[in-house]
Parts: sequence; C-alpha cells; structure tokens
Amino acid sequence: MCKRIFSEKISTRVKVRPELEKALKLAYDIKEAAPGQEVILTVHELKRLARNAAELMTLSSQLQTAGVQLELLTGPLTGIYDPDGMGAMFFAVLAVAAQLDRNYIREKTLEGQVTAAAKGNHGGRPKVVDDDSLTFAIALKDKGVPVPQIAKKLTIKTGKNAGKSPSVASLYRALAEAEEQNAQAEAGNRRAPPPCPRPYHGARQRHRRGADGTA
Repeated sequence: MCKRIFSEKISTRVKVRPELEKALKLAYDIKEAAPGQEVILTVHELKRLARNAAELMTLSSQLQTAGVQLELLTGPLTGIYDPDGMGAMFFAVLAVAAQLDRNYIREKTLEGQVTAAAKGNHGGRPKVVDDDSLTFAIALKDKGVPVPQIAKKLTIKTGKNAGKSPSVASLYRALAEAEEQNAQAEAGNRRAPPPCPRPYHGARQRHRRGADGTA
C-alpha cells in the first residue's frame, strides 16, 4: 500500500489551500492511471475539507466522479466511505451538518463579542500607543522633537510587544488619527448654531409731565 502525507497548517477559511489541492490532484491522477486501484483520501476531520456546505458538496461530486473514497479519522462518523451508493447520501448529510456546525460557532462567537462589549471590552488588538503615551507624544511634537526620537521615548504597556518602543509608523498613525479627531471636533464646534438671544425685560420708566409741559 502506498501512502503520501500532506500537512496543511493554514485556516480552512482560506480559499486556496495548496496542500489539499496537491492531495486531491495526486488521488485523481492515481485513479486515472489505474482505474481498478482503490484510492482513499484520508483527512483528520471533516471541517478540514471545505469552508462551507457548497464547497463540501462540490468536493463530494468530484470524489464521486473520480471514484475516490473518503476516510475520516476523527468525529462521530469515523470510517471509510465510498462515493457511490450510500456514500452519496453520506456526503449530503455531512454537508448540512458541517454548515450547521459553522453557523453555531459563528453565533456563539457573536454572542461572546456582544457580552464582552457590554462589559467594556470591545476586542481587537490592544493599543500600541495608549492615551497617556499619545498625550506625551503630542506635547513633545509641539516642542519640535522629531517623531522618530519620540517613538524611542515611549513604551508599549500591553500585548506581546509590551516593554518595547512602538514603531515610528505606529506613532505617525496615532498622531494622524488624533489630529483628525481634533479637526472633526473643531469643525463640529464651528457648525454649532449660535444661542438664541434672550428677550430683554428691562424696566420701563414713566415720565410725569409737568404743568409747563416739561418732562
């Protein structure tokens, strides 16, 4: 028995997966060269085959056309499946199951993001230049200190690069975003309508006219 192992270490969400394409091409080539030879495509788990139900159905059609069997090493449906006969139903059922599994994971991820946002954690990468460092950097920049020198004076406080200085590009980007926010705030203040004048309620003075007609 001849075996060839292909190792794919990239995410299944990536459309182009070179190692999977190589494995499929080898399986198809062997089957075409020796139609009577049993050829089995073995994968660790079903989700490594396709990103969604449509792709899995396309792959199952290709395996059926080529006469290549599919073997799953893990999961509740571990075993070898022939693309003909009951194998066709197997692929259809697995396609629906795979799509449901992905939808469930996506929904749980979104729920987690909503819960984290409610607690004030909006996810994403931690800031390379936090608010305190940015305030310090703006003050130095206003004094004429070059940005590359300012970057050397700053320290990243969180994340995998904690303790290091931010890159000059990161600092330029943070300064540009701060300037843009300030410009937008100033523009908003200029567009604000002037306050309505309050009515004048001054006291009125009555003039008594004298007998000679003078006030």
